[in-house]
Amino acid sequence: MRIYKAKDYYDMSRKAANIISAQIIMKPHCVLGLATGSTPIGTYKQLVEWYKKGDLDFSEVTTVNLDEYKGLPKDNEQSYYYFMNENLFSKVNIDKSRTFLPDGMEEDSETACRKYNEIIHSVGGVDLQLLGLGHNGHIGFNEPGIAFEKETHCITLSERTIKANMRFFMSEKDVPRQAYTMGIKTIMSAQKILVVVSGEDKADAVREAFFGSITPHVPASILQLHNDVTLVADEAALSKCTGI
Repeated sequence: MRIYKAKDYYDMSRKAANIISAQIIMKPHCVLGLATGSTPIGTYKQLVEWYKKGDLDFSEVTTVNLDEYKGLPKDNEQSYYYFMNENLFSKVNIDKSRTFLPDGMEEDSETACRKYNEIIHSVGGVDLQLLGLGHNGHIGFNEPGIAFEKETHCITLSERTIKANMRFFMSEKDVPRQAYTMGIKTIMSAQKILVVVSGEDKADAVREAFFGSITPHVPASILQLHNDVTLVADEAALSKCTGI
């Protein structure tokens, strides 16, 4: 595992964007696994800036996102499709027919998960998977206790995750209770994994995930077994990790 300590959120975002841009330049037709949430917004903003300067070309890139809320249509401002379009897809020259997310409007969970697994396999798997890190060590919506061998599945969100996402909705009752998410098995199948973390409130999660025991109770801890993981975190997020 490679660990890059960033000075702050901006520095973290720039370092992460450098890694993603290198992947696109070295393999223009690469498959990127993308994440949502507040942490990667700065990374996407930096990628857009480089695209506008003519330094990046997304025309051959394929993307598969980690997750999507169940029951939210694409045009809902809190859907992850909407998030990706607002923060990246509408601002670069990517072919939107090659941008994929789980179908949040598919009511049958088994069908939705099977179809998304088929999409991921059909594009040849993920070259570089971008991940954030939840306060409880979750990646995607894989909550503590979820089996490591799962592929795409429907998850009932924990109360902690619901409360963390409540800031994006009018009230707690508006937060979806379920989501479709790539499973740990799918994430671990990526050729490379890039984890971005910022803030002192994530310091415990970083220590447990990357320097603690490997356990389903800290889903991100399985990343210790992957042969190509890069962690880009700011000083605050790394504040409880000694020797870095």
